[in-house]
Amino acid sequence: MHMKIHRTPAGEVVALCDTELLGSVLSDGKRRLDLKSHAGFYSGSPVSEQEAVKALSGAQNINLVGKKSLEAARKAGIDISSAVMVSGVPHLQAYKI
Repeated sequence: MHMKIHRTPAGEVVALCDTELLGSVLSDGKRRLDLKSHAGFYSGSPVSEQEAVKALSGAQNINLVGKKSLEAARKAGIDISSAVMVSGVPHLQAYKI
């Protein structure tokens, strides 16, 4: 997985993507997820599942793409039931208010 933490005045956004998905464009007719044009949003550093779980546990906002990334979120105690599927790949955005 690749993770990039974006720091904003409103808090952190943890972007996590399964490595093999970076550079791809997913589309199913209803939804389109362009991981080629927006690869820089996710392509920070390669991380282990343990590192991802730790970062996700304290995150205010998350943006996740891929089965491994969502599994790390689940292990961090995040409800992943609202993830959407795009070409068979799960995607989840969650924000703390």
